[in-house]
Amino acid sequence: MNILRLLLFTSKLQEQKEFYHNVLGLEILDEDDSSITLKTGDSKLTFSESIDETYYHYAFNIPENQIEDAIDWLKRKNIPLIEYDNSPLINFPNWNAHSVYFYDPAGNIVELISRHNLQKRSNGEFSIQSFLNISEIGMPVENVKEFCDMLEKNLYEKLWWGNTETFAAVGNEEGLFIVVTKARNWFPTDKPCNVFPIALEIECKDYKKAELKFSKYTIISDG
Repeated sequence: MNILRLLLFTSKLQEQKEFYHNVLGLEILDEDDSSITLKTGDSKLTFSESIDETYYHYAFNIPENQIEDAIDWLKRKNIPLIEYDNSPLINFPNWNAHSVYFYDPAGNIVELISRHNLQKRSNGEFSIQSFLNISEIGMPVENVKEFCDMLEKNLYEKLWWGNTETFAAVGNEEGLFIVVTKARNWFPTDKPCNVFPIALEIECKDYKKAELKFSKYTIISDG
């Protein structure tokens, strides 16, 4: 599954623009008074203005040999990193991956992840061009199994990893729905997995594209 575009809502639109464009260096593809769309490798990230305070968890794939370079790059930009076991470098042996996490100005939990199974390497220096694509979006739900069943029925995307009780990664390593119970906190933070609206445009193996809107994470439109 490929996440072509991810639309999120924020009450801090100008702060998000400053951070993602001026600090990180993402290219602005489109902008108006109430939204901004940024190029993130093969994906697009849109922030739309909202009066409600929101926060999400999402991840960007980066080359599998650049996780330590990514940490140094973020530190040079004075971006505080979220540590786990006193280290910003987090190992996921079951996924054959390494990650680093940080907050953006809206409190979103942002992850850069090197997935070694994909074997996507870079011989250059780490830069904003190393953001390959949006590869994860977190979705807190009441019942993980029921939601995973709905995704399989409607999108033909199956469980990639997890137990379908409290945590499930649905899709593949290019694009994953991270489905969690609302009883959890977002790893590796103490922020609860709260529900906020999301819109996506995705591309899946069994059809070209689908446009999805989640209102309390029920699919209300697709195509």
